[in-house]
Amino acid sequence: MYVESAPDPALAGQVACLWVQEARSPLVQRVVPDGCVDLIWGPDGPHVAGPDTGPFLAELRPGERFTGLRFRPGAVGGVFGVPVEWLRDQRVPLADLPGVEVRGPDDLQRATAELLRGTPEQDAAAGPIAAALRRGAAVGSVAWDLGLSERQLNRRCVRAFGYGPKVLQRVVRFQRALTLARSGLRLADVAAASGYADQAHMAKDVRRLAGVPMARLLEPGPA
Repeated sequence: MYVESAPDPALAGQVACLWVQEARSPLVQRVVPDGCVDLIWGPDGPHVAGPDTGPFLAELRPGERFTGLRFRPGAVGGVFGVPVEWLRDQRVPLADLPGVEVRGPDDLQRATAELLRGTPEQDAAAGPIAAALRRGAAVGSVAWDLGLSERQLNRRCVRAFGYGPKVLQRVVRFQRALTLARSGLRLADVAAASGYADQAHMAKDVRRLAGVPMARLLEPGPA
């Protein structure tokens, strides 16, 4: 069972959702890159799931329950006291991060609100960068539109998202394709609408990011 809910309105600008997952039988959950960072309370206590660049397979035992808070892409910044790129492709116990305390699974929003109050404002360009790349804009065009060099754009992306703009482009394009494919659109049309050169290009990118073909991701139940 997996359920998402909206965050407190005061957090909605930086938090995408709250979620709960409970395993009723042995389960291997395929987590695919989405540009987000999650604060999670699981059977072993709280940890942070950093921005992924490939698939992560989470094994759940019957009765295990995970409660999470998902930051919007580019919104986590220095909330956890370390550069977000240090969290890339990592699952880090909260105890290993400075100045972060969560009392229990129902405390994620309160703790997050306190963390956000105590950290500098996030990069205002993060949202526009992700949106432009999601629409299919080229990295050079995004840099030009923001008045940045490509090197400056790369630095801003790494600080905000944990990786550079080319990786971010692959991730947001993949997520757009996955959303369109789940709506029932033909895969050739999904590829065209998502900014891929063709369906073969999309298939290669999906395998690189998710570890399985798109058809497998569209199957009901865990991928």
